[in-house]
Amino acid sequence: MPTFVQILDFIGTFAFAISGIRLASAKRFDWFGAYVVGFATAVGGGTLRDLLLDVTPGWMTDPIYLICTALALVFVAVFGKLLIHLNNTFFIFDSIGLALFTVVGVGKSIALGYPFWVAIIMGSMTGAAGGVIRDVFINEIPLIFRKEIYAMACVVGGLAYWICTVTGLGSYVSQITCGIVVFLTRILAVKYKICLPILSGKEEN
Repeated sequence: MPTFVQILDFIGTFAFAISGIRLASAKRFDWFGAYVVGFATAVGGGTLRDLLLDVTPGWMTDPIYLICTALALVFVAVFGKLLIHLNNTFFIFDSIGLALFTVVGVGKSIALGYPFWVAIIMGSMTGAAGGVIRDVFINEIPLIFRKEIYAMACVVGGLAYWICTVTGLGSYVSQITCGIVVFLTRILAVKYKICLPILSGKEEN
């Protein structure tokens, strides 16, 4: 039976793959191109995390990630017209994937014995790096480099995970709290236009 973190990983893979495939379809990619974008979105962050943690990336040992991406492609192909009418589809699936992957990244780092500050960085990388790869593939400025709250939501969620842990709450409570905090931080930041200050790069005359 898959563990709770593995279930979150599979759901996050499906959600992130949909977000990537949805944007690829808007750019009129063919099925193969859309699959590549969806797969890179789904496993990109986790692959970078695993390489840094010196473990074999999950998609190289379990075909479920390829299958999840294929299911996401079929989902977008079948419900494509409905998804187009739902303007917030990409945002919702992207936020879900961001939240779940942050939980997975933090949890896996802790399980491997790394300190919490490393776990928070790995959680942020797991959540945000796939979106960076997706945006590069579709020729867009990555969300993480814009003023929107994106990777910072992962950091906030990671801190919530740490607070839950040091206060003696169980791992399930810590994981669920982390995911909810990431998701709500992202949603509220966009809804209320909360953003980080822009670094001025104007040259002096």
